[in-house]
Amino acid sequence: MRTAVAARGIAGATFEHVARQAGVSRGLLHYYFGTKERLLVEVVRRDSEIRVARLDEPLRAAESGEQVLDALVDHLLDLIDNEPGFFVLLFELFTAGRRNPEISREVAELFRKTRGSVAAALVSKDAEGVISLRFGAEDTVSYLFALADGLAVQLISDPERDHTPVLEACRETARHLLIAR
Repeated sequence: MRTAVAARGIAGATFEHVARQAGVSRGLLHYYFGTKERLLVEVVRRDSEIRVARLDEPLRAAESGEQVLDALVDHLLDLIDNEPGFFVLLFELFTAGRRNPEISREVAELFRKTRGSVAAALVSKDAEGVISLRFGAEDTVSYLFALADGLAVQLISDPERDHTPVLEACRETARHLLIAR
C-alpha cells in the first residue's frame, strides 16, 4: 500500500494494485481490511510504531540536550532521505480523513499515540535534568511535529535547494524549546 500510494496517490492505489505488488489475492485484502482506507490507516499506524521505536533508543541514550536534539533531527532527516513515502502516506491519510470521519478519528489517534510516546521520552529527559522543557511536553512535541512535517514537505518538494539555513533555524527553534540557557 505504501508503494502504491506513493506512486499513484490514494485514489489510484486500488486493492488490485496493492494485491499484485504484495503477491496476494484482492479478496484477502478485502477480508482483512475491508477498505483501502482501513489498509492505509494500518500501514501508517505500523510505520508510526516502527519510527517511534527507532527514535526511542537514541532518546533514551541521550545524555545532553544537544544529544536529544541530534536524535530528533537525525531521525527526521533519515526518514526524509530514506522513506519519503511515509510523508506521502501521512498526508494522503490526512486528506482522506477530511472526507471520512472514521479515518479522521484514526489519524487523530495515531497522532495522540505518537505524540504521547515522544512526549513521555522528553518528560523522562526533563526529570533527569538532560533537557529543560519550556512548555508542556505534548505541546512541545506537537509543535516539533508540525515543524518537521512542514520541513519534510519542503525538502521532498524541492530537493535541489540548499536547505541548510532552514535546518539551522529549525534546530535553533527546537533548542529553545528543549534547552534552557
